[in-house]
Amino acid sequence: MNLKLSCADFSFPLLPHDAALKVIALLGLHGVDVGLFSGRSHLRPETEFPAPTKSGAKLRRQLAREGLVAADVFLQIHENFTDYAVNHPDAARRKSARRQFLKTLDYAVAAGSKHVTILPGVIFETEPRANSLARAADELSWRVEQAVAMKLTVAVEPHLGSITDTPERALQLAAGVPGLGLTLDYAHFTRAGFPDSRIEPLVGRATHFHARCARRGRLQCGFKENTIDFGRALRALNNHRFNGWIALEYVWIDWEHCDQVDVLSESIQLRDCLIAAGAPNTASARIKNAPTSRGGARRSVFAEVPP
Repeated sequence: MNLKLSCADFSFPLLPHDAALKVIALLGLHGVDVGLFSGRSHLRPETEFPAPTKSGAKLRRQLAREGLVAADVFLQIHENFTDYAVNHPDAARRKSARRQFLKTLDYAVAAGSKHVTILPGVIFETEPRANSLARAADELSWRVEQAVAMKLTVAVEPHLGSITDTPERALQLAAGVPGLGLTLDYAHFTRAGFPDSRIEPLVGRATHFHARCARRGRLQCGFKENTIDFGRALRALNNHRFNGWIALEYVWIDWEHCDQVDVLSESIQLRDCLIAAGAPNTASARIKNAPTSRGGARRSVFAEVPP
């Protein structure tokens, strides 16, 4: 498969944004996942959206100076998942979320990204789950229509605490919204104890992929503790002719113990192993830096990957 690797700019929150981009370029990557998270990322809706086209074009120039392109624009318009969820029961809040989404499309086009990620919505305890699901499907269908008109792909990321908190529920939502992609991150399901075999059916709907190590009980963990078989995941993506970006998406935040991981070192280790798994017969200077066991043999988080 054509392995296109990117890295999230929000992986390095303690650096200024321009420095974070330089780090991504130094990692030898070509793509950047741009986070637009209200109140907590380098670039935020409240600062970028007063003039989304102008701001997006500025970002595109900044990326180009580092030899980078925008692989994805990830929108989160509130600091929690619920208050402005796409399927919020309050019509005024849904209308506000739609306006923010339209600005995101303008921003993405100007920034040169062809892919936008949003959150799928939540289950509201004041109503039956079926009602929350139906409203999410309606809102997401509208978003797909708007994105397609601008030649963009829109995807949702199934995540902890969302309406898509199991692989089966994620498939149910995707099946109800033709054209909707998935930004697939195994880690959210691995943390909940789901094996790779139950997550894998989602690969067929994946248009973007988040990669980070995880285990049961930990959304993000070190390389040595990882239980996700990324080699198997890459084979599944290849079988479904996946042509999107695979993003290194370690985060450093005080949530789900994510600040207990060395983001830079873990990103390097996973980068090298993805390269090795994606092209096992291709020599790469990067692979020389892959971690070794105490006995000196190269250690891998992957199952054997056939040629």
